[in-house]
Amino acid sequence: MDDHCRDCRAGLDHCHGSLIHHAYQATECTEDGCPGAVLPHSFALDCEAVGCRCAQIFALAV
Repeated sequence: MDDHCRDCRAGLDHCHGSLIHHAYQATECTEDGCPGAVLPHSFALDCEAVGCRCAQIFALAV
């Protein structure tokens, strides 16, 4: 926890990591031990932004 974070000061459940959305798989978080989409995240991005190719593989399979 970080005392500079507004959600931490308010005692809200949240994650400081970034949520990564995959094309057809479960989401994952950059923070170890995070349950994924269960907690609110400040940042979310598509997996292609981090070099994942699952969207391309999914498009070829369809």
